[in-house]
Amino acid sequence: MKFLITLIICLACYSSHAQTAKELVGKWKLVKQTNNGIVSTPENTYQVFSEDGVFNGINGDKSRKGKWKLSADNKQLTIKISVVSIAFSVDYFDAKKRIISSNKTGTLEYEKVTE
Repeated sequence: MKFLITLIICLACYSSHAQTAKELVGKWKLVKQTNNGIVSTPENTYQVFSEDGVFNGINGDKSRKGKWKLSADNKQLTIKISVVSIAFSVDYFDAKKRIISSNKTGTLEYEKVTE
């Protein structure tokens, strides 16, 4: 009986931390980028995710719109701008912090912006 109760508590904790596309919606600020061992802290770089799958990448005064999709298992984020599509591995994701990576961009660490 104790095993069953422990299992239920563990599953409840796990499911409460599982993030979905709903939690991805909003504005995220890039706070750290690691590419080929080089760490940088870009300024004024954001990703904005809308509920309808619209994506907006902001870098300074430049902005690029596209589409986004999070896989059913929440482990892959695909962003498509024009004809370019990049699939990111979701390395970490909670309500305030997100870490994604790809061979093209390296590892990107974002924090959720609350406005």
